[in-house]
Amino acid sequence: MKKFIFVIPWLALSSHELRAADIDLPLLGDSASGIISRSQEYSLGKTWLQAFRSRVDEYDDPLIQDYLEYLTYELATHSDLQDPQLTLIIVNNPTMNAFAVPGGVIGFHTGIFAYAKTEDQMMSILAHELAHLSQRHFARGIEANRKASVISLAGILATLVLSATAGGDAGLAAMTTSQALSLDNRLRYSRSNEQEADRICLNTMVRAGRDPDAVADMFMELLKETRNSSNRAPEFLLTHPISERRVTDARARTFSMETRHYPDNPDFYLMQARAKVAMQKVPQTAIKYFKQQLQANTQQTEAASYGLALAYLKDNNYPQAKSELKKLLAERPEHIPFVYSDIEVDIAAQDFDRALGSLDRQLAINPNSFPLRVLQAEALWGAHQYEQAATVLEEMSERRPEDPHIWYKLAEVRGLAGDISGVHRARAEYFILVGALDMARKQLSLAAKLVKADFKQLSIVKQRLRDLALMQQQLERL
Repeated sequence: MKKFIFVIPWLALSSHELRAADIDLPLLGDSASGIISRSQEYSLGKTWLQAFRSRVDEYDDPLIQDYLEYLTYELATHSDLQDPQLTLIIVNNPTMNAFAVPGGVIGFHTGIFAYAKTEDQMMSILAHELAHLSQRHFARGIEANRKASVISLAGILATLVLSATAGGDAGLAAMTTSQALSLDNRLRYSRSNEQEADRICLNTMVRAGRDPDAVADMFMELLKETRNSSNRAPEFLLTHPISERRVTDARARTFSMETRHYPDNPDFYLMQARAKVAMQKVPQTAIKYFKQQLQANTQQTEAASYGLALAYLKDNNYPQAKSELKKLLAERPEHIPFVYSDIEVDIAAQDFDRALGSLDRQLAINPNSFPLRVLQAEALWGAHQYEQAATVLEEMSERRPEDPHIWYKLAEVRGLAGDISGVHRARAEYFILVGALDMARKQLSLAAKLVKADFKQLSIVKQRLRDLALMQQQLERL
């Protein structure tokens, strides 16, 4: 079985001030370039990711991150993808959008939860993006267009940043501009790519034991939304144009397949509720929505109750949130989403002793739970147990070394614990991940001065400075 490594960032980047112009992306696709290698794709993807992180707030929800990571892993092991390095970016945006960038970067908007009716429908979107990566459509696109326009990852970046931050006409305008040159040829090639991705996506769904009909069902949901909405089409349709024929083709490919029952996963509806609460800026609106769902005797009563608890939490109504979660925990006392949110409420209410007690019990059962470890660090931080919080975050940074959120929090906690050199080193790692290499170099230089009497620590910092210089050289050669 193929082993896939996931580098999962989920830090909201509003906490730092980085100029978009500080990161330059290379231009590709000139008449001499031809198809690019897999190593070049990975380097380009890493550079693109640094730039994207410096511009877009990523969704900070370890529970949904963990859920989507697992599903993407499941699909990836059954896909045609050969490169094991994947990065999943989640953006809290109500638009229906997903994208794939060379180097194993997959983007996912929380708005997908609002469109998908089942987990398999949602997974069909992820499978489709994995298909684009496995077939190397970006590299092949450069080869096909080398005699036409210049294709730039910077152009892709601009479009997706606009879609992620504005989610409206700005994204459409950027897409229209980027496709204006050689439009006919590029759209014909795009249709070819989409047909191939549809076929590969279906095969992946079948191999993963997922409902292949969900592909056409998801397409139909998107077409239905387009017909029923007076606004423009979902963002996904701008880069993945869907027609009635495409739906028919997807149906035809599954027509001869054996009919079977595909069980529903209740956790999908729980994560859907979390996403809906996150996308709703006014907590009272979410409270009203989930109350109406319960009054209407929805089939997803558990998810509606969970959404109501989260909406109360967002509204800072901790007693009501606790009351709703108590009912859910009575039915499933060890279910991680309910346990996690119950601890979330304790931390928000600053009842850190209760939160830590619950975490001790749960981590004894699930010692490697990523979401619970995040809560443990937050609870220890809130309880002013800074050194213990730093220890938890250091362990997490070893397991997820390319997660900027962990490094950012680790820098804060080390500062509170009085480890100033540790602050500079953690900040350096954070700045590296968001593409601010000059700022990273300054942090490492400050750390070197503070540990000059410690030969081992000084050697580590000096080696990281050498690594940083090599990164800079590699970026300049792209």
